[in-house]
Amino acid sequence: MSNITWNFSNKKVLIVGDSRGIGGCLRANFVKAGAEVYGINSSNCDISSIDSIDSFFIHKFQPDVVDILVNVAGINYTHKIEEVSHSEWDKVLDTNLRSFFYITQQVLYKMDRGGKIVNVSSIAGRNKSVVSGVHYTASKAGIIGLTKQIAHEVGERNITVNAVCPSQTKTEMLEKSMTEDELQKLGTSIPLGRIATPQEVVNGILFLCSDESSYITGTTLDINGGQL
Repeated sequence: MSNITWNFSNKKVLIVGDSRGIGGCLRANFVKAGAEVYGINSSNCDISSIDSIDSFFIHKFQPDVVDILVNVAGINYTHKIEEVSHSEWDKVLDTNLRSFFYITQQVLYKMDRGGKIVNVSSIAGRNKSVVSGVHYTASKAGIIGLTKQIAHEVGERNITVNAVCPSQTKTEMLEKSMTEDELQKLGTSIPLGRIATPQEVVNGILFLCSDESSYITGTTLDINGGQL
């Protein structure tokens, strides 16, 4: 949990991917800061499906207003390009990129009084990935472009839109994709000498969701321990 005292009282927050990892940590921080938090996760919506997203907003999501949207959810496969099937490519892009577009589109109708949107991309979207496949990297690069374009289009409505690009973070998804020896080797290769914790990523997200970032939009915050 953050040592900073954030105040999100009276804010309605929707987190896409709030059940674990960065999203789960973010949810706990928002709750502590007094926010009214809602979540989209695998228990209530298949974000790779447009029909499922539509059903969620029609039947399951009641608030008329959303103040803060954070798109966190993502999936990852480690197959090399020759091994990636068309269906796997579509699954990753639908989950990691198309869902961000479509959910943001739905939520913008509920941001009549302004708002904050933060999209979680990745260091892979800035450069390349040492642990993930081409579809993951493409989806994360797409999020950066999506973020900048939406920021340009909705700025006049007092809505800020930013992205964060974490490097490898100690989550269940990373631990499943690498051995313990590989994780240790990766940590020593980072200038700060270790892998990020979810809380360190969440601290950057909270800042971009706060009033302290009121004049920041269309930007990408690198949270990567000094990696290029």
